[in-house]
Amino acid sequence: MGIRTVVAHSKVDTHSLAVRLADESICIGPDEARGSYLNIPAIISAAELTDSEAIHPGYGFLAENAAFAEVVRACSLTFIGPSPEAIRLMGDKAQARQLAKHAGVPVVPGSEEPLKDPEEAVMLAEEIGYPVIFKAAAGGGGRGMRIVRGGSGAAEAFAACQSEAGAAFGSSEVYCEKFIERARHVEVQVIGDKHGMRVHLGERDCSVQRRHQKLIEEAPAPSLSAETRAGLHKAGLAAAAAVNYQSAGTVEFLVDDEGRYYFIEMNTRIQVEHPVTEMITGLDLIREQIRIAAGERLGYRQDDVRFRGHAIECRVNAENPVTFAPSAGRVSTWLPPGGREVRVDSHLMADYAVPPFYDSLIAKIIVRGDDRAEALTRMRRALGETVVEGVKTTIPFLQRALATDAFVEGRFTSADAADLTR
Repeated sequence: MGIRTVVAHSKVDTHSLAVRLADESICIGPDEARGSYLNIPAIISAAELTDSEAIHPGYGFLAENAAFAEVVRACSLTFIGPSPEAIRLMGDKAQARQLAKHAGVPVVPGSEEPLKDPEEAVMLAEEIGYPVIFKAAAGGGGRGMRIVRGGSGAAEAFAACQSEAGAAFGSSEVYCEKFIERARHVEVQVIGDKHGMRVHLGERDCSVQRRHQKLIEEAPAPSLSAETRAGLHKAGLAAAAAVNYQSAGTVEFLVDDEGRYYFIEMNTRIQVEHPVTEMITGLDLIREQIRIAAGERLGYRQDDVRFRGHAIECRVNAENPVTFAPSAGRVSTWLPPGGREVRVDSHLMADYAVPPFYDSLIAKIIVRGDDRAEALTRMRRALGETVVEGVKTTIPFLQRALATDAFVEGRFTSADAADLTR
């Protein structure tokens, strides 16, 4: 796009690949995120010192922080993402449920307001019927969640969830939902401009998870009826319209064995798994975000969006593939896969030290095939070609997951994920 880039980084990331590739870089604080990537004054100062016009928050840290988006706007900078109002409305999970419900989008049975105390939590859980799941109202990324299968653990789960929510998100508000045992996690990619145009870019299946952290994603979602798929797309657009959404965002649903779907949340940011949508649509979603933030029109309507083949993404984490314990350390060898329709998004390089301070994701391997079978074959080959030495990775786990009957047959659910990662 011909736009010069500045990377704002912590001290430990001084020698990262992102810093090496950027036109300019600036250190904003120490290794710990609280003093750097979560330090709003430091980020704003960095933007002003480098004469930047806009800030892209990525998909972590402050990406869904409405206060940060407001500060960016107040400082006459452009926030590359939705409005602070949309972030705030959808960022509170309990409020988002109400918005979705009023927009005619099905929601999982649960609390309409944050729970006040353990007694109310127990009473509501018994009213809904076990199993239930407690969730942080301001949560995300799999944090601040507890599943309860019987009455004896509800009060303790509520308290634990409340404590984790306060520490991780600055808000201890918790709500409760019915937990659907054998659900598929399907999300709809939406995008809208500042001129009222809004389209969906299809859906992704993200059912292969561990502790609510996504590990494998694919688009389109397999084994959906035409009716369910169309309903998901319509519901995703309705939820986005409810907050006048302007940017790329994702509306997430649970789909049960009978094809019924339920809204669970909206992520008001770009997703880690956005490349699978890019692979089947030919659109660059980051480019679209920048164009929208600059006030440009989408330039296409729903009928103009074309879907091509099938794409799968595997997240490679620096973790023990059996225990999932973090594996920070120095990477001595990095040999990514290649070939036709294979994409690798990574900051890895040989002799790079994986720091212990942040998320363990070190690479995303994305493939596309003319159909799902070809994409699956291509992904197996790509994982087999990938070489990472110096730290342990989850590649062996990913290979096991891709080989399960449930995944091969396109019917993988949350129950299968629990069995696989137990």
